[in-house]
Amino acid sequence: MAGGIVVDAEYMKEIERARRDLRAFISSKNCAPIMLRLAWHDAGTYDVQTKTGGPNGSIRNQKELMHGANNGLKIAVDLCEQVKAKHPKITYADLYQLAGVVAVEVTGGPTIDFVPGRKDSSESPEEGRLPDAKQGASHLREVFYRMGLSDKDIVALSGGHTLGRAHPERSGFEGPWTNEPLKFDNSYFVELLKGDSEGLLKLPTDKVLVEDPEFRKYVELYAQDEEAFFRDYAASHKKLSELGFTPPSSSSCFKSTIDNSKVLAQSAFGVAVAAAVVIFGYIYEINRRK
Repeated sequence: MAGGIVVDAEYMKEIERARRDLRAFISSKNCAPIMLRLAWHDAGTYDVQTKTGGPNGSIRNQKELMHGANNGLKIAVDLCEQVKAKHPKITYADLYQLAGVVAVEVTGGPTIDFVPGRKDSSESPEEGRLPDAKQGASHLREVFYRMGLSDKDIVALSGGHTLGRAHPERSGFEGPWTNEPLKFDNSYFVELLKGDSEGLLKLPTDKVLVEDPEFRKYVELYAQDEEAFFRDYAASHKKLSELGFTPPSSSSCFKSTIDNSKVLAQSAFGVAVAAAVVIFGYIYEINRRK
């Protein structure tokens, strides 16, 4: 049981079936960027102090979809409904985060550990918890620190902008961040260090990553070392996807079954050894008396 969700063998099988469907669906629709944005925006409302918001599927609520930062995400919510219809047992909270994980993987990014069991919420947080692209370093830190994330998390997660493009009707900005907006790699950081490149987008929240010395050291590392970026991105994405969520400890129901089996096996072995000792002792004693 995890937050009211029973993560049993059947639920795990359903998650894997949904994962396969998402791989095919996201690849065929080329919708990885918006699926990643959906996962981020559902999770990014978390407040570590009040324990509210977070990856609980509330972004599907009409009230939350109307928040300015979520412009255009109804497209992603509607796309997910096609997968949800095939896998009704899975919560929206798990589905949206799984879609984000798959979006990264099918575009060449790192494998991200995914643990299911998130509970859906019908309550939406107040507007204003997501980053504003027009703001600077202090705003970014205020938003991400509120979630319980760090400077490294801020920069690593910003690297997800390697996927997709901005649309003026959604954000007021237009254009892709990289030359291959459907390929997950470290080119976002490479382009940041080049400065203004013709045709490529640089938001105020992007530029601040090279202007702030604490942020810049991670930008330089990730631009030089894609493996370091993939490693840190996978860790930060997992953290974001689990804000306020306590995963079942390696599927506790399975663990307890395994532990019980070990105990029974060990007990049976102990009984067998004891019986063997008694039998051999008895035989020895008989032979000794002959």
